[in-house]
Amino acid sequence: MNKTISSALISVFYKDGLEPLVRKLNELNVTIYSTGGTQQFIETLGIPCITAESVTNYPSILGGRVKTLHPKIFGGILGRREVEQDLQEMKDFEIPEIDLVIVDLYPFEETLASSKEEKLIIEKIDIGGPSMIRAAAKNFTHVAVLASKNDYAFLTEILNRQNGDTTLEQRKQLAAKAFEVVMNYDIAISDYFNSETVILRYGENPHQNASFTGKLHDIFNQLHGKELSYNNLVDVDSACQLINEFEDKEVVFAIIKHTNVCGVAARETTIDAWKTALSSDPESAFGGVLITNSMIDEETAASINDIFFEVLIAADFTQEALRILQQKKNRILLKLNANELGARIMEDNSLLQKSLLNGTIRQQTDIGNFASWLEEGGRSSTEVENGDLVFANLICKHLKSNAIALVRNKQLLGKGCGQTSRIDALKQAIEKAKQFGFDVQDAVLASDAFFPFDDCVKIAHANGINAFIQPGGSIRDKDSIQYCIENKLAMVITGMRHFKH
Repeated sequence: MNKTISSALISVFYKDGLEPLVRKLNELNVTIYSTGGTQQFIETLGIPCITAESVTNYPSILGGRVKTLHPKIFGGILGRREVEQDLQEMKDFEIPEIDLVIVDLYPFEETLASSKEEKLIIEKIDIGGPSMIRAAAKNFTHVAVLASKNDYAFLTEILNRQNGDTTLEQRKQLAAKAFEVVMNYDIAISDYFNSETVILRYGENPHQNASFTGKLHDIFNQLHGKELSYNNLVDVDSACQLINEFEDKEVVFAIIKHTNVCGVAARETTIDAWKTALSSDPESAFGGVLITNSMIDEETAASINDIFFEVLIAADFTQEALRILQQKKNRILLKLNANELGARIMEDNSLLQKSLLNGTIRQQTDIGNFASWLEEGGRSSTEVENGDLVFANLICKHLKSNAIALVRNKQLLGKGCGQTSRIDALKQAIEKAKQFGFDVQDAVLASDAFFPFDDCVKIAHANGINAFIQPGGSIRDKDSIQYCIENKLAMVITGMRHFKH
């Protein structure tokens, strides 16, 4: 159903890009209703418009908070042209039909990013704007709506091409965009009231602005150091996600660099776990994020104090440890709040999301290590190998794909991650282990996805690796399984893939 635009309500914060559309509407003899600054802008173009006040017979009040919230405005937007009673009531109450609503929203997020003054932020919560946008979008059968300056040119092109008409499909498309604008606006406001928004020094790089919205204090308390940066937070998230995988009965220490694990070990004491994790890759540990599920004592603090690191996260710190570690003012020390991280992960398991292209994607959090434990090789894994396989699979889960982790005695010996082939990931893992003097003889190997061929198993076996864990699922699983059978190697199939992009 085509609809000719005869009248338009225009009330926008951003005027840039609006002029060509207003001129086109004037050329089409569209009656324009407007308010405040938008009215003045239109009149400076030499184009007449009718003020909202003259329609409502009510002035703008409360410092401009109430201008368009009136039955004559909303009646003109919501009136159903095919319902006789609506038309009669509009006539009785002198309500003008409004065919087009062009309304954007107060810059709430922009204000939030540039100011911490609550009064100023609250004043940028738009009330009339979202209401008019929702009303127009609801009545898309008869009304076209623009909720963003990004669509000014789109509508202008339609009006030029269709001589002032819009199709039902076009109005529905604009309505969908409008509802999305309002949804994101409401989410930003909700986040402000339910979370804390922190303006970060910059983003991944100095030329990028950045902010964080959330409740960091629910996860940890910052005991010392400079403000967390964007990159710090990304690495801290990766570190916390990893450490949450391990039970408190074993002391685990991990080192994270650019979201990937470069050192990790489980030991009976914190100092042993720290030194063993560091030995995995002392080179990459420089400037990294350190995390442990145990308390940092004086001995461990003294050892950690010898290297440069950005962030240290721990279950707790002794006073002696804090005294040592606080000697350098920029070091960030975070104390984890017990159980809060795990609870958050479980609570939000269906809400993990990120933005891409012109939208967002959501997925359930990758919870779990393996769905099954099928010993498919030429022998069953030993008790020692079994523990290492479980450990290695968890580490591999937190490496970027394609990923391979080599583990012996619950220590990461070498890892390959972010590679475009599984063979490259394996070769990188072996070379990394050798770089720091590790012999991978009798290590175990974890792969985040299946082996499509038996080449990785052959390469690993040639280097002394005799036990493997992988999800399976390839149509050629039997190739690597058969090789393990023939060579008396252990291979566990988990039925759970752990890609991480």
